[in-house]
Amino acid sequence: MTTLFEAVKDFLQMNMDNEPKNPLHVGEAMSCWLYLTLMDEAAIYIQIGLNTTTDDDVISILQESLHQCDVQGQRFKEFMKKEGIHLPPTSEQRPNSDPNGVPLGVKLTDDEIMNGLSIKTVAAITTCASSASQSIRNDVGALFTQCMLEKMKFGSNLKNLMRKRGWIKVPPYYYPPGQPKQ
Repeated sequence: MTTLFEAVKDFLQMNMDNEPKNPLHVGEAMSCWLYLTLMDEAAIYIQIGLNTTTDDDVISILQESLHQCDVQGQRFKEFMKKEGIHLPPTSEQRPNSDPNGVPLGVKLTDDEIMNGLSIKTVAAITTCASSASQSIRNDVGALFTQCMLEKMKFGSNLKNLMRKRGWIKVPPYYYPPGQPKQ
């Protein structure tokens, strides 16, 4: 049985082979610019998290996310340079520091670090989904789809750790009026 991911991959591959390479439309260029900014700024946040935590599980997942941001960011930088899109200005990389030297009033808690990472992961997934759906060129759609699937896989690991540690922020439950009691 074909999985959803295989079907999307096959569809995009089939349509990319014979597609003429028209210039990017303004929405595709903006989506690339926005996603690269998101990856570069997420990397800065992750570096800050790495500089403030001593938890081995948090460090491990932050390093995984940082690597993913670097890989995806590089993928977009190469694509954008090839297409003639200017790269966005982003924050400076953070130097390594001793987490125990960060004052408590400044230091992020592990809960805050992980929830911030979760929000950035969700933002990346939704940006990829909307960008892929708005892309005319299949290579652009495939670029965003690949990144979205990678982020979704990472998000699953992140959610498992957050659930295990009790860090997931859950909105109030919704009980519709007139719902039968069970």
